[in-house]
Amino acid sequence: MNSGSDTGPSVDRVASADIDSEEYMKRPRISGQTRPRLAGRASLWPWTVTLFVVLALIAGVSCSPLASPPVDVASPPTHSAAPPTYPIGGYFITAGPNASSNKQKLADIKRLGGDTVITFGTVLRPATEDSLPEGCLVNGRSCAQVAAGSLKVNRYFTYADGSDWGDVVLKCPRDRSVSSNGRSYTVLVLPAEGEGCVSSDGMYDVVVVGGSRSGADDPSGSLASTATDLGMKYYAGMPAPVKRADFGYLPDLTYKRTLQLITERFLQYQAAKNDVAGLAGFYHHFEMPVSASPFFDPVLSLYEMQNQAIHRILPTRSAIISPYIESRLNASYISLDDARNGMKRIAQTSSGVLLNIAIQDGMGTGKGAAYSAKDADSPVDVFAASIVGKGTWRGKYAAPNREYFRAAAAGISGTNASLWANLEGMAPSTPSNPCSQSLRGQTTLERMDRQLQQMVEPTKVISFMWDPYFTCAGTNTSLKTQLQFGFSTPIVTDTSFDADSGLLDIIGFNLSGGSATLKWLKKGKSQVEQMQPVRSNSGYGEQRGLNPRLESISIRVSDAVSGTAGSYSLNVTNQWGASANEAFAIRSLVP
Repeated sequence: MNSGSDTGPSVDRVASADIDSEEYMKRPRISGQTRPRLAGRASLWPWTVTLFVVLALIAGVSCSPLASPPVDVASPPTHSAAPPTYPIGGYFITAGPNASSNKQKLADIKRLGGDTVITFGTVLRPATEDSLPEGCLVNGRSCAQVAAGSLKVNRYFTYADGSDWGDVVLKCPRDRSVSSNGRSYTVLVLPAEGEGCVSSDGMYDVVVVGGSRSGADDPSGSLASTATDLGMKYYAGMPAPVKRADFGYLPDLTYKRTLQLITERFLQYQAAKNDVAGLAGFYHHFEMPVSASPFFDPVLSLYEMQNQAIHRILPTRSAIISPYIESRLNASYISLDDARNGMKRIAQTSSGVLLNIAIQDGMGTGKGAAYSAKDADSPVDVFAASIVGKGTWRGKYAAPNREYFRAAAAGISGTNASLWANLEGMAPSTPSNPCSQSLRGQTTLERMDRQLQQMVEPTKVISFMWDPYFTCAGTNTSLKTQLQFGFSTPIVTDTSFDADSGLLDIIGFNLSGGSATLKWLKKGKSQVEQMQPVRSNSGYGEQRGLNPRLESISIRVSDAVSGTAGSYSLNVTNQWGASANEAFAIRSLVP
């Protein structure tokens, strides 16, 4: 996903990166790094915790419910019963063969407010007799050849997912489990044509699955179990084909039938071994842009085939698809109309499965842009410039991400799908932001805040990727550590002014219980007014079918303020004493 092959140690378990589609996107179209704020945030943390404890004690003294005050009466700040959480609800992760390490990873994510983890799928790779796993032997002979026996072999394949499928997927007479050289394998002999176990044309495909160390923890099993214990959700990556040699951003469907049979066996393994509450569903490994172009129909057909299998074998589970934004003007960018129609087409592949379509925002690869109207003519930051060159946001990108999410929300309306956002938790690599040996670099919390400001319509925000981008110490402090020591920053995503009531509604994350400050110019002089909210609604997002972490506060704007033409800047300080990272621009409050 957007990062090339740096998503994990195993070649077979990397993301189906849209970076490989650069060639297509660059074809002619036919028709300042900021400092990490750890120090500032960390310094707030001790007294923030103390304040929270005091507030909790005060709350425990009085249990009498208070009637909601009328709009005209200012209410005291509302104090949440829990500390704030950063608005990312889930992360892509790599799963390992050590259950305790997997458990620690999920526990760390939960402490930061995450409730969801997603793994990438494994590629079903065509193989030759010479490229089969050398260690998979039966009496000194290749396990695949022994399983095939005298049958005519059409093609060999490997599926190195690191899991032990065991005997539960052995459906045909020649299928077998093999323990060899300290490793466990499952060998499947699949008919090339026809139904059942007998091929109508006499040809068979042989697939060698697994290869994990005997006695090692099953990665998928340990994640499903741990997610269940922690009350979290785990989405397992689906099998995927290799990419085509001519177009590296399209799937090779020359062996679609074999992929379908492996998909079914994979789901049968999950149903037999991991049918627990923590297994929420599956992630579609292969990616495409948010586009309705028929060029990407092979990807849609892949989604549809696998969704049909999910619905048939594990009908209570959902699925995630994560298409990406491409808005660079110097590439074959996606128009807003194309994004709207593309979302609809992707949603139509559901085949009865609840789809969560999590759009990659492109900020980690330079394909998308998170900027507001006031920033449109400002220079792109150093990270984006490393991809698109120097220039303004408006001059380099077709539209800000906010407009793409709005278009996507329109396209998904009326379908059996939910709009999510995939916040790319990395940045284009520059000499100043290295992250281990990754293709991309470490981002900053300030940049992530700007990305979140664009994500009003999505009902959930997930992020690519926990390891390595949140765990590497690219700037000597990992994002994980920065978040642990202060993630209470309020993030304003939108405002709405009602001239009749004089109320300015402010929507965003972590807003409750504080105050708002408006700044504007009057006759060339700077004006400042600080106001306490007259009402606060921590359930704003949930009540409107949006992200349940969205909150709202309302402030009363005086006639003297609202009657002044011009732009305003808004800043919010919440109950934990944290202020927004940067002012939110409001064009006008003129009635």
